[in-house]
Amino acid sequence: MTRPGCRAPRIARALLAGAALSAACGGPERDAGRIEGPARSAELVAAREGVRERAGELLGGVAPARAKQILFGDLHVHTTFSFDAFLYALPLFGGEGAHPPADACDFARYCAGLDFFSLNDHAEGLPPELWAETRRSVRECNAKAGDPAAPDLVAFAGWEWTQVGDTPETHYGHKNVIFPGLADDELPARPIASAAGEGQRRPPGWLVGGAALATRLLGYGAYADAIDIVGRMAKTPDCPRGVDTRELPADCAEQAATPAELFRKLDEWGFESLVIPHGLAWGLHAPPGATLDVQLSRAQHDPARQRLLEVMSGHGNGEEYRSFPAGEAEAGGAPVCPEPTPDFLPCCWRAGEIMRGRCGDLPAAECEARVAEAQRLTLEAGTQPQLVFPDTEAAEWLDCDQCRDCFKPALSLRPGQTAQYGAAVSGFGEPGPDGRPLRFRFGFIASTDNHAARPGTGYKQYARRVMTDGRGIVTESTERRVRRWLVGDPDDPRRPQPVEQSRLRSLFEREREASFMYPGGVVAVHAAGRDRRSLWDALVRREVYGTSGPRILLWFDLLNAPGGPAPMGSEVEMAGVPRFEVRAAGAFVEEPGCPPEARAALAPDRLHRLCLDECHNPGEVRHPITAIEVVRIRPQERPGEPVGPLIEDPWRRFDCPPDPTGCRALFEDPEHATVGRDAVYYVRALQEPTPAINGATLRTEFDAEGRALRVAPCSGSYRTPAGDDCLAPAQERAWSSPIYLDQPATRG
Repeated sequence: MTRPGCRAPRIARALLAGAALSAACGGPERDAGRIEGPARSAELVAAREGVRERAGELLGGVAPARAKQILFGDLHVHTTFSFDAFLYALPLFGGEGAHPPADACDFARYCAGLDFFSLNDHAEGLPPELWAETRRSVRECNAKAGDPAAPDLVAFAGWEWTQVGDTPETHYGHKNVIFPGLADDELPARPIASAAGEGQRRPPGWLVGGAALATRLLGYGAYADAIDIVGRMAKTPDCPRGVDTRELPADCAEQAATPAELFRKLDEWGFESLVIPHGLAWGLHAPPGATLDVQLSRAQHDPARQRLLEVMSGHGNGEEYRSFPAGEAEAGGAPVCPEPTPDFLPCCWRAGEIMRGRCGDLPAAECEARVAEAQRLTLEAGTQPQLVFPDTEAAEWLDCDQCRDCFKPALSLRPGQTAQYGAAVSGFGEPGPDGRPLRFRFGFIASTDNHAARPGTGYKQYARRVMTDGRGIVTESTERRVRRWLVGDPDDPRRPQPVEQSRLRSLFEREREASFMYPGGVVAVHAAGRDRRSLWDALVRREVYGTSGPRILLWFDLLNAPGGPAPMGSEVEMAGVPRFEVRAAGAFVEEPGCPPEARAALAPDRLHRLCLDECHNPGEVRHPITAIEVVRIRPQERPGEPVGPLIEDPWRRFDCPPDPTGCRALFEDPEHATVGRDAVYYVRALQEPTPAINGATLRTEFDAEGRALRVAPCSGSYRTPAGDDCLAPAQERAWSSPIYLDQPATRG
């Protein structure tokens, strides 16, 4: 295959010249920006807390009222200090320009009305000077928050460790690292990147040169800024390996190849921290066949730090496990493409059908040989199966490899990386002192993973191209040129081709992904107070839950725990019949526009640029909760025990009357006392259906037999009008953290 940009020496010389010119010219300074909004009034904050408290009182219940309040936040926010965020802010993708950390503070306070948030730019592209700017902005945001004992907003500092492995055995995924402290002696001197970030910090010369040529010779200033970022990342030297992290120079780029190395370096710093895995089930990053088993060891999993798991973000829901058919190995070791089922279309099978449609006048035997070749190459293509036929449109692949019955699913869901799978598997090789196998015991949260410094965007379903990360190239001619440059043209459109893995290429393959982009979720905590320490303590003890965006209220308690009622996130030993209580109240129906306090705090142009004149603006009537679902998982008791039968989803369902006050359910599990197995319980509260961005993902049409006929993807590019928010009914929801119920150790 011949790629434009590699076919003539004169083009190579031009690219090198552009790179040299870029290096000579330099670029503008980047800072955290200026926070404009003051703290919200104590009276306003107290009034909103009172509304939440009264909602719980109206629901009644058996569990005693604890002196805790529900507070909402977002623990996964990127600014344009992240290189991918900066890239999508460029005119090429219809971006708005830079959104530095200061924007996140103003947006969280006045657009989204949050109680807390964290900054989590990618460590792989966060040089020391930008990490210093991040810390400065976080301190400034907190300094504006009023009384530290009852601030209107708490901001945490952190970063994202963004690891991607090419094989299931080397893939650990993405993790956010956050800290409770603010001072320089309470935070690491530099972020710790994944070793996979080496390629991201130092892109190949042809990329730098090509971008330089476009920016410096054609005069596009925004792209010149991107070149400056690339150059600065490339100039940051790697930290020496094998040296205590406290002894390293402050201005080097530090890396950790595995979670074990990341945990070791955090131990060397000695600061409190939480490490929050997220996006594990995304097929955009995780290779086919990846499972959480590779991390279920005492080296790769630190239960003291990995207390939480992000089950929902703007990139989709990674909660639900599915037994999708996998490619079976032939006698010779090559995988064989599985046939479609009524609820799943394998991409390898679809590739065969695409090839069959291109056979034309080929002899029948040759056509079938190429169909088999297309299936095999797609199975080998990892995260980019569509590049087996690089000239195809996203719609030609129908809904292959997608979960058809999941709520707001992630693209190409990886079942072995889901939250339910993680709760079901056990590590038998390294039992604890009590003889129990090692298990993940995560609390469940949600956040946005927003890349435009907009924490908590899920309060309203509007402005899809701004309030989600759904991006695409804005003109057809530009896309054609960029695609040919990166992907190239097939030598023979009637022959499938091997796929060369490229993370850069995946940045431009957004057509499939855009239909799986959502405004994102929020994390809720049951905290003893509004202060930083109370919030942190709630996160550590896992008394937390996530929602898909709306401010749903949720309580989940084990009523008869030996030491008294135990809330969500608890670990309890008991052999008797457990009794549980769930209470849930829907989010308030949002009023249009922004409330008076937002309009008074931010200048009209800033309110428009950040919020697009739509803020969290709750009315006085709540959406009804239509159902409460209980999921029960019984973790593995022996190596190799099949996971699917251990996950009962739903195990119980309680339909709720259409009461805006909310819904309450009581239930027991008599089998816990007789079966003698450990169990995990968590609940989902489902709100009434409302229009949601990408609520129907690919908008697939099926025939009478359930076969996919066509799709209408919701594109981030010119293919879908910018004003089309791709709304479809969806049941927004909240997920509690699990209650982990163990049989007494002597009985086990």
